[in-house]
Amino acid sequence: MAYDIRLMKLVTGELVIGKYDQEKDCLNDVAAIQSIPTQQGVQMMMLPYGYPFEPDFSGTLEGKAFLYRYADTPKELQDKYIEASTNLTVAGGLGKLQFGSGPMPGGNGSGLIK
Repeated sequence: MAYDIRLMKLVTGELVIGKYDQEKDCLNDVAAIQSIPTQQGVQMMMLPYGYPFEPDFSGTLEGKAFLYRYADTPKELQDKYIEASTNLTVAGGLGKLQFGSGPMPGGNGSGLIK
């Protein structure tokens, strides 16, 4: 089953990703995305939205909590979400998710994610 994985910014300013349900206008199995500055750029960390009290990817956010709906969710970010939420590795995965300049070594990324 293919999921419609979407990236959203909440009214609280948080960046989240999850499985979008168009009928209910909500995001399910939500993960929070946090950026961590490094010397090489910015690394992205993905955690279950309820972490540490809910260590599993569960929970639902309603559409009224969305401040911004990104038009496109990068494929690399979708793959990392699937890997994190299912404990399965996506074939051809790109390794560590890191924002920076240039394509990722060994990968054919867009250059947005290093």
